[in-house]
Amino acid sequence: MSETMDPERAQAMKALFENAPFGKKVGIEGVLFEPGRAVLRMPFQPENTTIADVVHGGAILALADMAATAAAWTRIEEPAKHRGTTADLSLNFISAGRSQALSADARIIKQGRSLTYLEVTVFDEAEEVVAKSLVTYKLSRVAG
Repeated sequence: MSETMDPERAQAMKALFENAPFGKKVGIEGVLFEPGRAVLRMPFQPENTTIADVVHGGAILALADMAATAAAWTRIEEPAKHRGTTADLSLNFISAGRSQALSADARIIKQGRSLTYLEVTVFDEAEEVVAKSLVTYKLSRVAG
């Protein structure tokens, strides 16, 4: 059984990622937020393609990074007293994302004092895996 997140906090996280300048640009939608997990969706947009209907690898990487960031923050108490950044990200492309929305399901593998290790699966609307990512996210408490 999975843990649940306070609905108010989940809604605040959804708004944060959907209204971030880059999130708005690529149309990010918050699908699910629970402790240790976040799912974000990026609708298909011709502006995010390389050739024909193939979603650009950079757009896929950005989706994976944003989902990992969201998941890393789901277990942080007092988020206003922290800062974070992606420390490392590797992405393996499995298949092309073509002409459809993509979703990224990010899950915490291990969370230490400052480093959080995550696994992200990016998949299309048919639930075919498009990419897999490993992310290390650094969270630091702000002095004061």
